[in-house]
Amino acid sequence: MGWEALRQWGEDAARIEPLAGGVANDVWSIRIGGRIAVGRLGSRPDADLAWETDLLQHLHREGMTVPVPIPTIDGRLFSDGLVVMKYLQGGPPETVSDWRRVADTLRELHRLTHGWPQRPGWKSSTDLLHAETGTRVNLAAMPSEGVIRCRAAWARLIGRQTCVVHGNPNNPGNVRMTADRVALIDWDESHVDVPDLDLVLPENAADLDEGAYDIAAQASAAWEATVCWRDEYAVKRLAEVRAL
Repeated sequence: MGWEALRQWGEDAARIEPLAGGVANDVWSIRIGGRIAVGRLGSRPDADLAWETDLLQHLHREGMTVPVPIPTIDGRLFSDGLVVMKYLQGGPPETVSDWRRVADTLRELHRLTHGWPQRPGWKSSTDLLHAETGTRVNLAAMPSEGVIRCRAAWARLIGRQTCVVHGNPNNPGNVRMTADRVALIDWDESHVDVPDLDLVLPENAADLDEGAYDIAAQASAAWEATVCWRDEYAVKRLAEVRAL
């Protein structure tokens, strides 16, 4: 149906202008009932979107600032691949102090989601020690030597407790900060994994010790290489994964 689905949020619902939203989705600012919101149109199946919107509602109830889904007229949180969410004001983190606030927010996310079920169709980094595919990951498409290095990096995470990870919090564009709160946006890559993958932040703002930071940084580079393979960024990230 495409953007025609927007009518299910009201006859006056209208797109305003496109926003940056990555390669997987078409993201626009939207006006609904006189308010500005954000619409994200993609090809994810209903089970995937149900997982994401349930997560955002849970985090909102627990006091986190997230892009809360706005329901359709008949109460659904998504329709035909379209999700409409609250627009969040704020700017990106700019200082080490800002990034430390981001780290605190991520740790709150991790605390609130211990035991959360895996996103449908997804695999965690340690699942990929034995599986070859999961959503956008296809290890069979990568050089075999690179897969060996990635799996060696992920093997260092075995036995860690898992929770929901945001998936891309070190991108300043995915953070909206004000003086009194930190909001994380763009939950399209969120899934269940080892929390340290979220904590590889600029200037080691999460204050990981040297060993923990190295393990997390290598595992994160391996993850980003596989989930983006094979664009230029993925090739660069794979080159950062050492042979062990």
